[in-house]
Amino acid sequence: MMICKIRSYLALCLASLTLLSVAVAPVAAADVYPSRPITLIVPYTAGGGTDAVARIIGSLLEKELGQPVNVVNRTGGNGVVGHAALASSPADGYTLGMVTVDITMLHWAGLSQLSPHDFTPIALMNFDPAGLTVRADSPYKTIDDLLKAIRANPGKFKASGSGQGGIWHLALAGMMRDLKIDPAMTPWVPSNGAAQAMTDLVAGGIEFVTCSLPEARSLIDAGKARPLVIMHDKPSTLYPNVPLLKVATGSAWSTGAWRGIGAPKNLPPEIQAKIGAALKKIYNGRDYQGFMSNRGFGSTYADARSFEQFMAKSDSEMGAVMKAVGLAKSDKP
Repeated sequence: MMICKIRSYLALCLASLTLLSVAVAPVAAADVYPSRPITLIVPYTAGGGTDAVARIIGSLLEKELGQPVNVVNRTGGNGVVGHAALASSPADGYTLGMVTVDITMLHWAGLSQLSPHDFTPIALMNFDPAGLTVRADSPYKTIDDLLKAIRANPGKFKASGSGQGGIWHLALAGMMRDLKIDPAMTPWVPSNGAAQAMTDLVAGGIEFVTCSLPEARSLIDAGKARPLVIMHDKPSTLYPNVPLLKVATGSAWSTGAWRGIGAPKNLPPEIQAKIGAALKKIYNGRDYQGFMSNRGFGSTYADARSFEQFMAKSDSEMGAVMKAVGLAKSDKP
């Protein structure tokens, strides 16, 4: 009789322990993340702006999470290769990536089926608004001067800043469209990037460049170029006296190059929250802010929910502009 009671008691204890272990297993799994190194995918080459931002985030994330963060550059296809590598990785928190503005353009251009919906947003960390820059000796002292000249001389003023359909091309097209000016009035000269475009500007090959002010910084500081406007609702940290587009023209058009941290779709919420908390701490820290300020990058933060909304808005805006200028090959968002 006593043996039976002992057996029943032991069985009851075992069952209770089993239920307890099941109940705490998800919490324990979340608590131990991460238990091994993390990969951070960058969709562009080493040495560029996206790579630089990724590497400072990666180095600081190592300290916050206590595991190595290995930055891996997966380049090609205007960002397609890197974004595709991230989207196809396991959603376990051990593969993260830099999600860039390109993800709101690639599917409209027919270069990929990927869109913001294919990722788990974690945090927006950087936004560099578009600026418009002319040569230092340009007769156009304000954006209003330049726009009046464009309206009076359609087709005369050539611009550059990126490849055809790149973010800086769409920044200009969106601004023109918002100001009720046909974007075709300013022929776009494709370039391999803002650096080449700024060189062409100084040489006299084009009349103005749209790109971020950090990208134009060296020639602005050298006294060879002059920014007329910034397409944002906040002043530039580098050049706070450059007029805002809305103040100068009344146009609320705002766009630029942005970078955030994302993961494959369906990342467990507890892991998303843990990485998000680490990124918020990094963003608010002196090391990150000092790096961004020294490099001239714009610091802008949004948590997971706000980043998701931000990408959706950007996706809609890029689609509308690409359709307006005949660059969209897809009608589906």
